[in-house]
Amino acid sequence: MMFPIPPREFPNEMPPCALVIFGATGDLTARKLLPALYNLSRENQLPDRFACIGYARRSKEHKDFRLEMQEAVSMYGNHKELDVHAWERLERRLFYHQGFFDEDKDYVSLKDFLKRIDTEFLTEGNRLFYLSTPPSNFQEIIQRLRKHELFIPHEERNSCCSKKDSWTRVIIEKPFGHDLKTAKELQKCIDDNLCETCVYRIDHYLGKETVQNIQSIRFANKIFESCWTKECIDNVQITVSESIGIGTRGNFFEQSGMLRDMVQNHMMQLLCLLTMEPPTSFSSESIKKEKIQVLDNIVPFSEFAPSVFPAVRGQYGPGKVGGVSVKGYRQEDFVAPDSLVETYVALKILIDTPRWQGVPFYLRAGKRLEKRCTDIAITFKKPIHGDFFAKERLENDLLIIRIQPDEGVALKFNCKVPGVSNLVRPVKMDFRYDSYFKTQAPEAYERLLCDCILGDRTLFTGNDEVIASWKLFTPLLEKWMTDPSDAVFPNYVAGSSGPRCADSLIRSDGRSWRSL
Repeated sequence: MMFPIPPREFPNEMPPCALVIFGATGDLTARKLLPALYNLSRENQLPDRFACIGYARRSKEHKDFRLEMQEAVSMYGNHKELDVHAWERLERRLFYHQGFFDEDKDYVSLKDFLKRIDTEFLTEGNRLFYLSTPPSNFQEIIQRLRKHELFIPHEERNSCCSKKDSWTRVIIEKPFGHDLKTAKELQKCIDDNLCETCVYRIDHYLGKETVQNIQSIRFANKIFESCWTKECIDNVQITVSESIGIGTRGNFFEQSGMLRDMVQNHMMQLLCLLTMEPPTSFSSESIKKEKIQVLDNIVPFSEFAPSVFPAVRGQYGPGKVGGVSVKGYRQEDFVAPDSLVETYVALKILIDTPRWQGVPFYLRAGKRLEKRCTDIAITFKKPIHGDFFAKERLENDLLIIRIQPDEGVALKFNCKVPGVSNLVRPVKMDFRYDSYFKTQAPEAYERLLCDCILGDRTLFTGNDEVIASWKLFTPLLEKWMTDPSDAVFPNYVAGSSGPRCADSLIRSDGRSWRSL
């Protein structure tokens, strides 16, 4: 049975606003933000009174910026052909403003330009500032925005950056700090200039349809929630496997590495949604409270014995991906020839709560692996009455939540083979979003941009979550920095499943990684 879903509807009318993208000539704007805005225009989901202003230091005319963004939408969008009418609706609302992040005069001119936008597009003074810049610019921009009264200081307003009937919101792209110290410094800047309720820390994984569906799978299905416990679950594996390398991001990746780029944020959000206790409501604050409880109860890495330390790292060398020869990490552009930056991480995590005590959670994330996939695999324990099938080798039941590609859910369980014998073999039920709902799942940034405009913070990361995650991982980063003895890089071939030390980590528990 196929079930075509109706057009997406939002709970409230989309309010008018002006979106300002700082760093508008960067990769994120071209690859994600403008294609998302175009899709929203195509679906008539943008506010009727809306304008988008790209802010960057390069000299550029409005028409040139619009042409570049049209080319970006054609190249990176998920539609074969450009919908001319949808693009024209967006194009006439699209502008460019040249300015530097540290020049007062440029913020003065931006303020004047936004006043003209308010008059022409009736945006009512509502502002959405998107910080699509390197993290080193976040504090500078926030301080200058306040200095020039592009939003109202929090001590002068009642709530949510509002003044009378207008509002201001600030979207901050990850990473939220480089470690615990820098995360706290960024938060102090936010506290000094903004109120927490108008800050939207965007983690695009939370906008993915399958990630949002984790809560539905758990809490809307008795058959799953009733067995979501240590009594039923043997282990959980969360995998983020990328076949691509770092491309032109060498400068960025040399300062981050895989732990900061993927594990500390995206993967920990997946872990929290998967393991949190049922919230008292599905409000933003209730969900964040339960996620923080998970992070606060993760066993610190320092409590593991050195012989069973639960974290390993790797770096890819030259190899072949999809039959094509590729460079090793140290041969990539803007990468040091003796770099010790990790492109692969594998972890074992234990959560010390009554629900999860003793259940290992294995996380692995890597670049230049044999295939691209992001999924969660929940392996259930062997059945109590498995001895009835003594001659059979029963496999563990397995629930797989596929986040990308081929978004969906699969369930593997044991079943009798037709015939006179009692042979039992594993079978698989496979649900896929695109084939069942006959629609393409919306891009994460579409949902998240709409939620920002509506003021819904449910799918955004709270400060307490960020700090709790950095408390867990900063000691590990410091250990790797001070003791590089295990970083004998490269230690895995591009196009493989990762380094052998990752296999040893899970094999010491008598388990093995699922095949990619």
